[in-house]
Amino acid sequence: MSGQRINVENVWRDSEFPMCHAVVEPEGKRVHLTGQVGWTEDFKVIGEGDAGKQAHAAIDNIERVLAGLGGRIEDIVSTTMYYVRDEDLAAIQAARRSRFSFDAGPAVTGVRVASLVDKALLVELTVMAVIPHERFRTPSDGEE
Repeated sequence: MSGQRINVENVWRDSEFPMCHAVVEPEGKRVHLTGQVGWTEDFKVIGEGDAGKQAHAAIDNIERVLAGLGGRIEDIVSTTMYYVRDEDLAAIQAARRSRFSFDAGPAVTGVRVASLVDKALLVELTVMAVIPHERFRTPSDGEE
């Protein structure tokens, strides 16, 4: 688990959603990821019409980016979730519950939006992670 996860008494807490009120940033390399969506490498939508599948695909992309830098999903300290339809929240949350640890859930913000960059996309996840210095690596292809 990366960072100290804090939940404060007398503040709402959703026990069915992996999140916490605050994360004290640990030592390491702070990495801000571009918003990830359910796209393949060639911009084809994964799970058209299915926000749950799109959320899983977005998390897969996040894990690939982090892995390329030596990071892991538990290094995520903050997530902003953009979603288009209220009725998709349950499926998006189910995807998050299956992929994020309740013990190491990040700080989370959810924002309903009119649409995303591609009309077929229903959810986008933007994360900030802190990768411990001893695991951080620059991608081998030289991209930074």
